[in-house]
Amino acid sequence: MIYRLILSLRHLFYDKGWKKTVTAAVPTICVGNITVGGTGKTPHTEMILRKLQENGRSNLAVLSLGYKRKSVGFQVAGPDATARLVGDEPLQMARKFPSVKVAVDKNRIQGCEKLADASLIILDDAFQYRKLTPTLNIVLVDYNRPIFEDRLMPWGNLRDLPSQIKRAQIVIVTKCPAELDEVERGEWRKRLKLTEEQQLFFSTIQYCPAQAVFPEADQHYLYAQRLVLISGIANNAPLRQYLSDTYKIVERLEFPDHHRFTAGDIRSIGSALKANPTACLMTTEKDAQRLRDCKNVPENIRQRLFFVPIQSAFLSEEEDAAFTARILLPL
Repeated sequence: MIYRLILSLRHLFYDKGWKKTVTAAVPTICVGNITVGGTGKTPHTEMILRKLQENGRSNLAVLSLGYKRKSVGFQVAGPDATARLVGDEPLQMARKFPSVKVAVDKNRIQGCEKLADASLIILDDAFQYRKLTPTLNIVLVDYNRPIFEDRLMPWGNLRDLPSQIKRAQIVIVTKCPAELDEVERGEWRKRLKLTEEQQLFFSTIQYCPAQAVFPEADQHYLYAQRLVLISGIANNAPLRQYLSDTYKIVERLEFPDHHRFTAGDIRSIGSALKANPTACLMTTEKDAQRLRDCKNVPENIRQRLFFVPIQSAFLSEEEDAAFTARILLPL
């Protein structure tokens, strides 16, 4: 009740204008959520970047918090950046989109000022940063963790009041099954209490072919029948299910979300490989960024370690076209 009261008062102060908010000098798109982690902000940010670039938009920037980074202040994810400097998710985006300027800053207003030469800034995880009002708010809701069936922390996974979804112009229900009928779609709109003006979309996860974490990797190991899974994400169940169609997962090394791998962790991976000498090592794209930061990774691990990239995609071509048209509108 105390947490709810604090959140309610905070939002009231901003809604009434008693606490000031500003807009950036350039258009901004915020990709956020109401739940603690795991709704797919990074793959959806990447999807937006792809759509903008495919439609001729250039000079794009991404501004993130850089969760669990060891640096402070404004940092740019340049060619020599590490996950320790900027965080794993910003580094992942910087490596996938080299023409996009990816930066991190806890102070989003200051970060936007330093990125003022961009044509558009995507704000990764800034929905609760009320000091800055984005041009377009996109809120993600996990299909498997509906906000209307959840509770505020610490008894649940909600970081904000579910009613704050009213501030979003676009809501995307993520990690959906491949097909949803119109009745269930209508039920989601009703239970989320969306207005007619708010656009509702449904997306799913697509797994892409595995890629090497280190350049020394031998692609022949991808044809192994046994696999050791290494993961430091909020929920690896969908990935396990996907990999189980091809491999027998003989061992799982699971770590907390955004875990910084240590020399001891590398030894544990080596032990798992020693116990399963014919196995392939597989991890997530986000974990791969932090594993690359590790020093003195043995050659046998570097040769067998791969990651599975993921992409977000809408359930229908009509939704894809409608969403693309919306983000291409002059902001």
